[in-house]
Amino acid sequence: MRAALGFAAALLASSLAIEARAEDASPWQRDGHSAVRLLAGSRSGAVLLGGIAFQLQPGWKTYWRTPGDSGVPPRFDFSKSENIEAVTVLWPAPTKFDDGSGGYSLGYHNQVVLPLRIVAKNADKPVTLRADINYAVCEKLCIPVEASAELAITSVASTEDSALFAALDTVPKPANVGDPNPLTIRDVKRDGKSTVLVDVVVPDTRAVNLFVEGPTPDWALPVPKLLEHSPPGITRFAFELEGLPPGAKPEGAALKLTLVGGDRAYEFNINLE
Repeated sequence: MRAALGFAAALLASSLAIEARAEDASPWQRDGHSAVRLLAGSRSGAVLLGGIAFQLQPGWKTYWRTPGDSGVPPRFDFSKSENIEAVTVLWPAPTKFDDGSGGYSLGYHNQVVLPLRIVAKNADKPVTLRADINYAVCEKLCIPVEASAELAITSVASTEDSALFAALDTVPKPANVGDPNPLTIRDVKRDGKSTVLVDVVVPDTRAVNLFVEGPTPDWALPVPKLLEHSPPGITRFAFELEGLPPGAKPEGAALKLTLVGGDRAYEFNINLE
């Protein structure tokens, strides 16, 4: 009898754990090469943590907020959510891929969680996150994917907290040019009218990448290139001021530079001279 009761208790505990886990993540929305779902962190106060989780088949990738020389960035619509004032997507540092056309695309493979910073309108009322998700998955060709997901954020202690905090650790940290970090940007300067040089200090030049974004999404700046010859103690990148929208001038433009080296990544906001 005790054994039967113990088994029943274990079964009940297991089923409750599965049910709790299901409440912290929406069902996977699958297509032929990927899957996507929403994650909910623990609920505490008006600012909540959530996430968008992607799974990709081996050899397939999806894109960062800036896709690089080619590709399609993901787009998210949270307007159908309930009791949500704002949702901010946080982006883990991307990987650089050869795009097969002489350039590079930026994104993710295997799996990735994009953390969400969610602000509730009223912290005392129920919160339901609804997302229309549009993204592309690519091997040699790209396939557009559309998915919709819904998730109530209710748990005092979410089973997805560890996954969400791990994803937060991969989001580039804010930094300033000249900061004394082992991985940092030392200087940004113009070389003539059309070239920008970025001097970087890194512990290991074999595993460093630099990405640049313009002030608005219609800027399509190229992926910076690592130069073969740099000053002593410096790793130098260069990019051309190409892909600007009509009428835009580079002088004074607000650029975002993302520096990725090993398991470290930093984000620098600058105004181009």
